[in-house]
Amino acid sequence: MAISLYDASIRAFLQTLGAIDGFLGKGLAHCRENGVDPEELVEARIFPDMHPLRFQIQNVFIFSVGAIEAIKNGEMRRPSERPQQNYAELQALVAEARKKLEHVTPDEINAREGAEVVQEARDTKRHFTAEDFLFSFALPNFYFHATTAYDILRMKGVPLGKRDFMGVLRTKG
Repeated sequence: MAISLYDASIRAFLQTLGAIDGFLGKGLAHCRENGVDPEELVEARIFPDMHPLRFQIQNVFIFSVGAIEAIKNGEMRRPSERPQQNYAELQALVAEARKKLEHVTPDEINAREGAEVVQEARDTKRHFTAEDFLFSFALPNFYFHATTAYDILRMKGVPLGKRDFMGVLRTKG
C-alpha cells in the first residue's frame, strides 16, 4: 500500500487538530464548572523547565500549517517572537490551522515528493526531502506538542481520556 504525502500530513494533522479543538473545549468547560480562570491554564506547564500550554498550542500550529507551507515553498524558519495569546486566542489558532489545512489539495502536497525542504533554526540549516522533513521532523514535533498540551490539561484536572486525544478516527465506512 502506498501512502501519499497528503494522507500522511494533511489528514493526520486534521484528525489531531480536531482532537485538540475538542480537548481545549473540554478544558474551558472544566474551568467554567469549577470556577477556574482559563488563563491559569495558558501558562501551566508540566515541569518548571518545560514550556507552557500557550507554547505547545503555538507549536502545534507551526508544525502543521508551518510544515505544510515549508513543503510547498522549500523552507521553514521558526518565528522569532510568539504572541502572548490567551485561552480563546489559542482555541482560535487551532481553528485557523484546521481551516488553512482543509483548503490544501492533495496535488499541492503530493507534487512536492522528493523536493528539498530546508529547515533553519538559529545558526543551523538542515536539508531534507519533503517526505523526510515530514516523517522525521514535522510530525514528531507536531505530536510531541499536541501530547504535551493534552498532558498539561490532564495534569490540571481536565477530565480527558485517550479518545479525546485520538479524535475522530478515519474508519473505512
